[in-house]
Amino acid sequence: MIEKEQNKENVISEVVVGDSRVIDIKQILNKYNIDKVQLLIMHPPYHDIIKFSRDERDLSNAKNTEEFLKMFGAVVDNATPYLEKGRYFTLVIGDKYSKGEWIPLGFYCMQEVLKRGYLLKSIIVKNFEETRGKRNQKELWRYRALVGGFYIFKHEYVMLFKKRER
Repeated sequence: MIEKEQNKENVISEVVVGDSRVIDIKQILNKYNIDKVQLLIMHPPYHDIIKFSRDERDLSNAKNTEEFLKMFGAVVDNATPYLEKGRYFTLVIGDKYSKGEWIPLGFYCMQEVLKRGYLLKSIIVKNFEETRGKRNQKELWRYRALVGGFYIFKHEYVMLFKKRER
């Protein structure tokens, strides 16, 4: 939890719960006398791999990939006006495997960002073998994948974009 972390620099942290597509970012920033930010970081759900709620507005409950991408695009649209021109946007996202098909969700999301006028600066592939979610039970997860017909991803993308200066 955020509260348990050391805060040597007295950084102000606030967790805001809401629909990222429509939440009033201006109101949140105004509380701290901030007009624009220098960095956006987004780490959306990987569509419906893990359901985070039963709320239909939750990206993890999108009915299909097209709806997920439309919802994700709305999040980008809501946040973009508050990023200074020439500054950076980081997207952390992975892919999805469903019904025997690899769905390149990361690249689809990249396209949503690019359609909004950002420049792609870098794609970093973050490899990982173990996660806290697997809790050192790699063989159990491998078995579940084989039986359930799904793929265990061992990577995710960290995509770096720059907001155009025009």
